[in-house]
Amino acid sequence: MSMPFYVAPEQVMKDRADYARKGIARGRSAAAVLYTDGILIAAENSSATLHKVSEIYDRIAFAGVGKYNEFDQLRIAGVRHADLKGFSYSREDVDARSLANAYAQMLGQIFTHEMKPMEVEILVAEVGTIESEDQIFHILYDGSVVDEDRYSVIGGDAEAIGGRLEAAFEPGLDLGGALRAAVGALAGSDRQLVAPELEVAVLSRSNGRRAFRRIEDDELTSLL
Repeated sequence: MSMPFYVAPEQVMKDRADYARKGIARGRSAAAVLYTDGILIAAENSSATLHKVSEIYDRIAFAGVGKYNEFDQLRIAGVRHADLKGFSYSREDVDARSLANAYAQMLGQIFTHEMKPMEVEILVAEVGTIESEDQIFHILYDGSVVDEDRYSVIGGDAEAIGGRLEAAFEPGLDLGGALRAAVGALAGSDRQLVAPELEVAVLSRSNGRRAFRRIEDDELTSLL
């Protein structure tokens, strides 16, 4: 009788994490930054139709990097989760924290039990009625959740971009200042990103019930 091939659980988890990180690193990064009227999310994305940044619910946005078809599945699941909860209870009961927890459980389950982990990192952001209520949650491929307080960066080069954003960020940024800080951090010192290469959206307190709005074309160019 042949013995089954044995691999230590620690090695299995390490291999899965390495695989997921390599897949995420092949994509372009995204950043979320708090500004005076809400939360700005900017992603390096030249496609006009395949969005990395999307609306989930009234005051909640989603951003993903990595394998597009995988994080788009998560976006759709988040929309269904939010719609069902809002319909069953009330719209005010839908919040980013519970959505981030649902994503964390889903990604953690896949990472632990499936052969191939999801090659994604995602952000869930919610704008509050006042600045202190704004929330940004960063969910990793293994289901880990990080609660960010000023800005967040996802993607393969997140550490370097986060360092540049730390240097550029200051409290009380307006929309233009937050956009320039985010885009400058994404681009680095050796290149410049222009409007057609970017996807930018905001969750703005002044937008009414549906806070999500895309910034495109001439408006984006003038802000840059």
